[in-house]
Amino acid sequence: MTVNKILLGCTVLCAVVSCNNTKKATHLISEHEALHWSYSGETSPEHWVEIEKNSDCGGKHQSPINIVHTTVDSVQNKDDLHILYTPSTLLSHVDNNGHSIQFNFEEGDSINYKNKTYYLKQIHFHEPSEHKINGIIYPIEMHLVHVGKTGEITVLGIFGEEGYESQLFEFFESFLPLESGDSKEIHQKIDLSCLLLNDKHYYSYSGSLTTPPCTENVNWIVFKEPFILSEPEVLTLKEAMPLNNYRNQQALNGRVVHYNY
Repeated sequence: MTVNKILLGCTVLCAVVSCNNTKKATHLISEHEALHWSYSGETSPEHWVEIEKNSDCGGKHQSPINIVHTTVDSVQNKDDLHILYTPSTLLSHVDNNGHSIQFNFEEGDSINYKNKTYYLKQIHFHEPSEHKINGIIYPIEMHLVHVGKTGEITVLGIFGEEGYESQLFEFFESFLPLESGDSKEIHQKIDLSCLLLNDKHYYSYSGSLTTPPCTENVNWIVFKEPFILSEPEVLTLKEAMPLNNYRNQQALNGRVVHYNY
């Protein structure tokens, strides 16, 4: 999950064009330009602990993880999570930060998780997925990064699988290709409420950012049901990002994963 550079798929366009963070939050969302980490070679995830000596990358509560359904703690209650997306949130710009394609939002859409409000800051993608369910790796994982007023982070992780075309992804990809280091202004409305995330089952656990500085105490919500996008849409995202921009599976180290249904 790349905060440093943030669904059963919608088959109808998600109402595109209508359908002041704390210092801590700003730091977590901004690029970590001083680092030269990557996904391969001597700066690959296996070496992030060496690159970021004062980071959490060697911590005990790291992400991503493999979620084994038979070992989770099932909770018949989804009241902890409320998706408060509206049709009027502004998508401000898109970046190719060299690690992923990242769509950035002006303050508007939010979620409420365990009675705290977190604002949607950005959406980015990993190919293939970082999290797994029962060892299954999906072609794409979307991360929707939300930050609270005092810097706490909650990330929604949504798998993508190949099937039919998604008009939502057609919209996202209309701003691609984008060379590494480039940015495009967008300033258009997008309605993510049609993703119907309030109706989905999800896993939850305490983890970390999946890129340096690997900050821990991140609330992770990983939806069981994937969104659907076409094979060409998967390939477009793949071609726009570094090859295999994912971190390897991390140990649970006694953490409990909850299944909310």
